[in-house]
Amino acid sequence: MALWQGRSHRKPTGGILRSNRGKRKFEVGSEAHETTIGKQKIKQVRTTGGGKKVKIAVAEIANVTDPKTGKTQKVKIKSVVQNAANPHYVRRNIVTKGAIVETEAGKAKVTSRPGQDGTVNAVKTE
Repeated sequence: MALWQGRSHRKPTGGILRSNRGKRKFEVGSEAHETTIGKQKIKQVRTTGGGKKVKIAVAEIANVTDPKTGKTQKVKIKSVVQNAANPHYVRRNIVTKGAIVETEAGKAKVTSRPGQDGTVNAVKTE
């Protein structure tokens, strides 16, 4: 279902605001892609101006950087340990920016936005 991001039909005082036109296609938004853990699935979405945005529906691998050595390696994600965005995301294994995930290399904090960037980048934590 699409999300309408146009102007409200209400005034700041609470009264009804009579619009002089209807809804427009450029005012339609999309629902957030909640990236889960499993076999990787990628979705491409057309943006305004004909560009493309890559969204990860299901992630399997994360690019984990070790801050001490500065080296980055591809590591398999096991589960979500903590998610500040929503505590229920931990139970559902949803990866967002700021989530702490358990990987084969240890715990790592996600620094990218998987639903927007198309990759899961993370920094190893102690």
